[in-house]
Amino acid sequence: MQFDENFLQEMGLSAMPEDQKQAFLNYVKEELEVRIGERISKGLTEVQLNEFDLIDNQADATEWLEKNRPDYREIVARTIEEMKAEIRANRSKLI
Repeated sequence: MQFDENFLQEMGLSAMPEDQKQAFLNYVKEELEVRIGERISKGLTEVQLNEFDLIDNQADATEWLEKNRPDYREIVARTIEEMKAEIRANRSKLI
């Protein structure tokens, strides 16, 4: 997922002040990473979490998730949609 001007347009936030856009996009990206990480880690053992922490590239992480948490794509998609709904619901406060 790209966090850029197109994302802001999709969320109805094109009118956001320019000096706030990048900070907001960074916040959304970081918040999604936290939420997704928390949800994916639920149900994993301590050993699995430690294994995952040792992975240092995206391809290996994806392969590991497919094996150990096969529902991770659904978790990611659902979390993104929830975040988008939150942003849309608070659009007037963000502009």
